[in-house]
Amino acid sequence: MTTTIELPPAIAGYFAADRDRDAATISRHFTEHAVVQDEGKLHTGREAIRTWMSDSWAKFSATTEPFAIADQGPATVVTSHVASDFPGSPIDLRFHFVLEGDLIAKLEVTS
Repeated sequence: MTTTIELPPAIAGYFAADRDRDAATISRHFTEHAVVQDEGKLHTGREAIRTWMSDSWAKFSATTEPFAIADQGPATVVTSHVASDFPGSPIDLRFHFVLEGDLIAKLEVTS
């Protein structure tokens, strides 16, 4: 399912760091007080986001492949094919990014 789409730099950086399993780099694509909502939990600030990603990778060896992008109000929604060893895999998830300048201020992951 390889599809090439044009992503804003912060979002492209997020997915590249996710692919490389680099939590420190992923967190640098967020504002200092950014908020991530995923699996019913909120993660606020770069350190919490770094921990969230590290914990997620420790639980699952997922691959995430963005294949669609759309603007929905203030959010840029990237739909990605996620495959792993979690129940219900593979699944297409929507990553709702709200950018502030060149950084991610908010991310909500939904199915």
